[in-house]
Amino acid sequence: MKKIILLPLILFGIMLLSSTVMGQKVYSCDYKSDADVKVYVSTYKSDADLVVYNCDYKSDASGNKGLWYFCDYKSDADKKIYFCDYKSDADIVIYFSDYKSDAGWKNSSKQHLMY
Repeated sequence: MKKIILLPLILFGIMLLSSTVMGQKVYSCDYKSDADVKVYVSTYKSDADLVVYNCDYKSDASGNKGLWYFCDYKSDADKKIYFCDYKSDADIVIYFSDYKSDAGWKNSSKQHLMY
């Protein structure tokens, strides 16, 4: 009886932990075919789906909140991205902010792309 009750609790805990631990460590690919997500960088914050702050430390890039840390190696990254030249080719449009407090999703319907 205890096993039946514990199994759903353990599975729920694993799902909760994996969703909160997933950071935004990204690797910039040279080829579109290698990327998980294609990204276009906007010059205007109002055009962005996601406002991104570039973190200096890997530990600061936690959650799916626009706090990104660029990894040197593909194997260290949670997501591989490719920077597109055209907005129409991109999955998401981002804007790089100089302020950590600006980071976050403007278009939450695309949030699933970075999980």
